[in-house]
Amino acid sequence: MPALLLGSISTIADTSELQRAAFNDAFAAHGLDWRWEQDEYRALLASNGGADRVASYARDRGETVDAAAVHATKSELFQQALGRGGLTARPGVLDAVRATKEAGDPVALVTTTSPENVVALVAGVDGLELADFDLVVDSSVVAESKPDPAPYRHALRTLGVDAADAVAVEDNVGGVASATAAGVRVLAFPNTNTAGHDFGDAPVVEHLDPAALQA
Repeated sequence: MPALLLGSISTIADTSELQRAAFNDAFAAHGLDWRWEQDEYRALLASNGGADRVASYARDRGETVDAAAVHATKSELFQQALGRGGLTARPGVLDAVRATKEAGDPVALVTTTSPENVVALVAGVDGLELADFDLVVDSSVVAESKPDPAPYRHALRTLGVDAADAVAVEDNVGGVASATAAGVRVLAFPNTNTAGHDFGDAPVVEHLDPAALQA
């Protein structure tokens, strides 16, 4: 088995609609008359970085907001939602993690979200523990955000794994670009709000079959 590099928390459990709800609640908390409906949010997810997305949206509307503060509120609300638990791992994810570990190969989470989001997500998913990951790369580890390849290069270097001996699983276009730029083969595993995005040459899967990791 190749090393398994899961590229975001929504490759583990589909949290995309929880994220959208948290953004909308954060906008209300900051007195903004914004509301991201699903179609608009899907389009916004073509770029990475929540705070950057808020700042860009404000610029497009000719408004000035404290994007970092809005995003911090969103993150707090999102973590509260994760903390309520009841999250289900996406199809095949737990099997893929187990198969990789049983083969003696590493499993990593390579994301640029906050460590708090990672902890809350894993705690909320039945059948998964932080100990299942040999490495977690988050925003406290690598400063550069995807689509920069830095998160994947850091993971490969830390794990001592060649790019040719790893496979990444990503749910968004920026993540696919990040893994590809690092020379890692990547499977696109879109979530509710990135389904239909253009993932280029990356194969798109709806179920994370361990056999597909070896293809």
